[in-house]
Amino acid sequence: MTTFTGFTQEDFDVFSIPGLENRMEALRERISPKLEAAAEELSADVTAMTGDEMFVHVARHARRKTNPPNDTWAALASSKRGYKKLPHFQIGLWETHVFVWFAVIYESPIKADFASKLEENKKEVLNHIPDDFVWSVDHMKPDAAPHSDVDEETFSKMTERLKTVKKAEILCGRQLQRGDERLKDPEAFIDFCRETFQTLEPLYRYTKQLEEK
Repeated sequence: MTTFTGFTQEDFDVFSIPGLENRMEALRERISPKLEAAAEELSADVTAMTGDEMFVHVARHARRKTNPPNDTWAALASSKRGYKKLPHFQIGLWETHVFVWFAVIYESPIKADFASKLEENKKEVLNHIPDDFVWSVDHMKPDAAPHSDVDEETFSKMTERLKTVKKAEILCGRQLQRGDERLKDPEAFIDFCRETFQTLEPLYRYTKQLEEK
């Protein structure tokens, strides 16, 4: 297994390389191995945390024919075959920052039920998630809402959208700006991811309760 060595400023600069082939080559050589190594280091922890064996999936961007990707990631999910339909954990990069998420994205068949579960447990979720976490409703966009700005009304709008809009998603986690010192320090970054996933584990637990119905 490759050891995670941390991120450099040059890693983020990969997203300014023009052209699909050139950028994909740089992603495959520089970024994907680092993301895979970080996810592999965390897989045993996330397996123990969730009670589900976790497998690492690195984004391949296989559907892209012309536009180069603006971000990339590795996912941890409870199936060897894929992650997009499953609740999963992600570590990834945009040009500006790293993200560490729990995600239920638009391919998930439990999306509507999960939205109801979140709405039922709205107070617990809002009280549990720390203020330095963020929420996103679209993994294709780099922006996210700080948890400190998410009140009950905003949260209900997110869950309603998740329930009713086909392309809607929900992601919660933390971001580190590209200059953050923790990105250079492999141990500090892995600890950051581990703490983030531990905080998000109750959201994953809600998805497991849906399976048990």
